[in-house]
Amino acid sequence: MDKATEKEKMIAGKLYFSADPELVADRKRARKQQRLINREEDSEVRSQLIKETFGRVGSQLHIEPILRFDYGYNIRVGENFYANYACVLLDICPITIGNNCMLAPNVKLYTASHPLQPAARNSGFENGAPITLGNNVWVGGGAILVPGVTLGDNVVVGAGSVVTKSYPDNVVIAGNPANIIRTIEPEDE
Repeated sequence: MDKATEKEKMIAGKLYFSADPELVADRKRARKQQRLINREEDSEVRSQLIKETFGRVGSQLHIEPILRFDYGYNIRVGENFYANYACVLLDICPITIGNNCMLAPNVKLYTASHPLQPAARNSGFENGAPITLGNNVWVGGGAILVPGVTLGDNVVVGAGSVVTKSYPDNVVIAGNPANIIRTIEPEDE
């Protein structure tokens, strides 16, 4: 018998009950933090609020409003992180972002998923998988990354792409679904 809490199951990517009282309370706290973050006009104060909300944050970050997330505590970003307007980071599972990464406007990182079978889906149970971005990743405007995606270092994601699988270092990916359209060579520097 699984003794894990619903929160532990959620973070691990296992089937969990989303209406669990602890998770409902966590989402409520996250909504309050979102309102504070998104209303704050001083970028230094906004950055401090984000540092208090996210699981781990490098010393240098800038996130434009409007930012949306489920919990916040499952988001980890490295040094020199930038997110442009209207990004969504659904963090039921960990979202880990390396150093020197940029998200363009309207980028969506979705770790949340649902069962395929209608009866299970209608029961209130959910699941997910983590998203990981290496160092120096640039995600173009309107791109969507689905649960379980890992992008290596130096990856560039074209605007409007839907990333449904993982990719190695030093590639440019684009399309729906995204595919490698070129590699990044040292001489590109």
